[in-house]
Amino acid sequence: MAGAALYAGQGSPPGSGADAAAGPAASASAAGPASAPAAVPSVSAALPSDAPSSLPSLLARPVVRPAQAFPEKTVRLADGTVYHRVEVRTTTECDRAMSQQLAGVVAQGSGCLQLASALFTDAERRSQVTVGVLSLKRAEDAASVFGMVSMDPVTYQVVSLDPPPEAGLPTVPPGSAGVFRRLMTVRSVVFANGQWSDGSESREAAITKQTEQLLSYVNENVATYEQGKG
Repeated sequence: MAGAALYAGQGSPPGSGADAAAGPAASASAAGPASAPAAVPSVSAALPSDAPSSLPSLLARPVVRPAQAFPEKTVRLADGTVYHRVEVRTTTECDRAMSQQLAGVVAQGSGCLQLASALFTDAERRSQVTVGVLSLKRAEDAASVFGMVSMDPVTYQVVSLDPPPEAGLPTVPPGSAGVFRRLMTVRSVVFANGQWSDGSESREAAITKQTEQLLSYVNENVATYEQGKG
């Protein structure tokens, strides 16, 4: 990651759980599997005292399916913004689609159930935003992962997807600037990595808005399912 262009971080609204980060998003073509988790600090998290009594039954539900997290190929938001989903990938070998450091954090807990990711672009097909849903076996492990990612979202990240050939989008140049956000649901951490397709460092506010909009869209879908409301 040395020599990569970085966006300057900008804070998100208090309590959003999606504070700013900047750095290169590893593409699927450029990032290899995490063959051995790198050394990471020992982390642990306990459930808060006000955790819902229904949590055991919520965790007993099947893991959220990609069709539930990313249900629409064309996403139309309330403000009229349109995004297109161009790729979806899912794996239960989660360490193969994340940084070694993040794999090390996950390995300290009871493990990962699934990592589902989708790649979106805007109506002008200028942006590429990967939203990944990392589902853990325990809510405590999701809290541990979220805590580490919030402290260092560039180091603890999931792999950004490369567009498939049929999408007609270029692969983002390695080392390009990016925006990183994340939110936590019941047992999942939802990541969003946003970049311009040409690797541009300009229009930071615009790519930040797109990244946050898509993060919120997917997070709402996942939270609705994991909270037993859908």
